[in-house]
Amino acid sequence: MAHASVYNISGKQKRRLLTLRLTLLWFLKHQKGPCGLDKSGACALLFFNPAIRLTDSIGRCFGINDLMINEEIRDREVRVVDQNGEQLGVMSSREALALADERQLDLVKIAPQARPPVCKLMDYGKYRFEQSKKEREFRKNQKVITVKEVRLSATIEDHDVDVKYKNAVKFLKDGNKVKVTIRFRGRQITHSEIGRQIMDEFADRIKEYGTVDKAPQIEGRNMSMFISPKSAD
Repeated sequence: MAHASVYNISGKQKRRLLTLRLTLLWFLKHQKGPCGLDKSGACALLFFNPAIRLTDSIGRCFGINDLMINEEIRDREVRVVDQNGEQLGVMSSREALALADERQLDLVKIAPQARPPVCKLMDYGKYRFEQSKKEREFRKNQKVITVKEVRLSATIEDHDVDVKYKNAVKFLKDGNKVKVTIRFRGRQITHSEIGRQIMDEFADRIKEYGTVDKAPQIEGRNMSMFISPKSAD
């Protein structure tokens, strides 16, 4: 059975191939290959099948077909916007696709619910690359707040309170929330006011570094309160 030359592909197919390659490279860097492929399988797909087409099913598997593009757009008419945001009017999908080919861009459906749907001319591979870059930056700048626990007791000694206080200050300075707990043992639960007094003194002592989000409350045999770090002025 004869096979077409892998190099006999249009500019549009080359652009879609570039999108696929960029996506495969991202998967190879961050996790196992897509579609159940291990890294060696993804490498084989990337380097030994250069003429592979980015079909609808493959695209969804790679997670890069969030928007319908090019031949996937089957609407009779679409409203077209160029890469600079200029309105080009309503035309058939075939005419819009021809226009995208002429400008060596992709036709991307950006507003499928509109009537007629709105499509934009853009370099889809570049768009996906920029989107993934923004997502990485967002994740990098996103501060994760964790809850650290400090355990006191109804009979805690002053020295132990000092140690717990220093730990809590460190947690708050690191930007974490602190959960302060006291577990009552035996008949201690009948004197919960002692635990509340310890909690209040602890909160007053640490007020320079944190603010009480949730006042001391009893749940079963435990009393707990939550302290959040003070925002920098």
